Amino acid sequence: MRALLKQELNRLWHSPWQLALVTYIPLISILCLWWLFSAGLPRQLPVAVVDQDNSQLTRMLTRNLTANSVIKPIAYAQLADGEAAMKQAEVYALVLFPHQFKKSLLTSGSPTVDIRYNSQFLLVGKLLSSQLQMSLGAGLMEVAGMNQLLSGVNRASVAVNLSPVTSQTTALFNRNNNYVGFLVPPVLIALIQLIAMMTFVNALNSTLINKGDSYLLPSDFWRQVVCKVLFYTPIMLLHGCFILAWLYGYLNLPFAGSLSLLVMALVMMLLALWTLVILVFLLMREPARSVSFCTALFAPAFAFMGVTFPVNDMPQLAQWWRLIMPSSHYIDSHISVISYGAQTPQVLQQFLSYGYFLIVLVLAWALERMISSKQLSNQQSQIQSPDESVVVGNNKGASL
Repeated sequence: MRALLKQELNRLWHSPWQLALVTYIPLISILCLWWLFSAGLPRQLPVAVVDQDNSQLTRMLTRNLTANSVIKPIAYAQLADGEAAMKQAEVYALVLFPHQFKKSLLTSGSPTVDIRYNSQFLLVGKLLSSQLQMSLGAGLMEVAGMNQLLSGVNRASVAVNLSPVTSQTTALFNRNNNYVGFLVPPVLIALIQLIAMMTFVNALNSTLINKGDSYLLPSDFWRQVVCKVLFYTPIMLLHGCFILAWLYGYLNLPFAGSLSLLVMALVMMLLALWTLVILVFLLMREPARSVSFCTALFAPAFAFMGVTFPVNDMPQLAQWWRLIMPSSHYIDSHISVISYGAQTPQVLQQFLSYGYFLIVLVLAWALERMISSKQLSNQQSQIQSPDESVVVGNNKGASL
């Protein structure tokens, strides 16, 4: 095993791409992704405003939108221009003030403010929807209050008449609605899973024996697999620990539990990831196809974590796909430790969900046995075929 570890270190040292995957690429990617979300909250998101009424009221509502730090109103003269800008992703939402909006409102009508947003941008769309409604609602509330005061309603009764029931929504574990603590951890975990997958599949591809148009497995395949697991698990675990240290040590994001439990969860995630990569590698047995299939499998991992979209609302097929994503099992432990302060018994119980990957490992072992048996039979047939040709030739010579 020591000789195999030295051989793996030598392969890593003489492979610039593999060396980059385990050294500076993860660090640069982690810091760049954190920098994208470092502002904490999106600001100055462009929103198209089409004012067909052009009244004092609609201009006041537009100023309310401008006062919101999340919204950056951009005026469009025609609705078609605003729709075109939204389709081209120049703006993320559209607000339409209809013709005679003020007149209809002052004459006890029911005018409609048309708010449209692009739901393909999940978080941006939801944020703009709530912020637009809040800003426009605050402005219309002032107008309604002035109407009631002019009608002789007591000032103390105006607030009760306008909003008899008020509600307050407070995120228990994200009081400031900060996207760093909410989005960055799962995004970075999905990134590390993708980089770890590429690193391990490249390492497995180096074991293939190129023989003409096909690739063969080495006779000591499982010994080399164990060597690569022992070699690359600590390296990728180190990058995972860097993420935890960066987020909860340097940035001081709040956490309720023990980070050592998350280190254990990272180890489980990596081991589960290795089993999936081994199975895909054995199915493909070709470097380019192995990398392509694994990338297609793990690239959308973030969407299946259930962070931005509830798991129970996913289609059944998506929930099944989520079960084969090691990062989805890890994020359950991550949230329970960071937000709820889960202790060791709860986290160990969550580790039972990795039982699916034992089945994957058994399938990989059975597949490798079948491939090795087929390779052995082919080699034996190739060895026997020259001898048979010689015998036939000798018989022909004797008959002549």
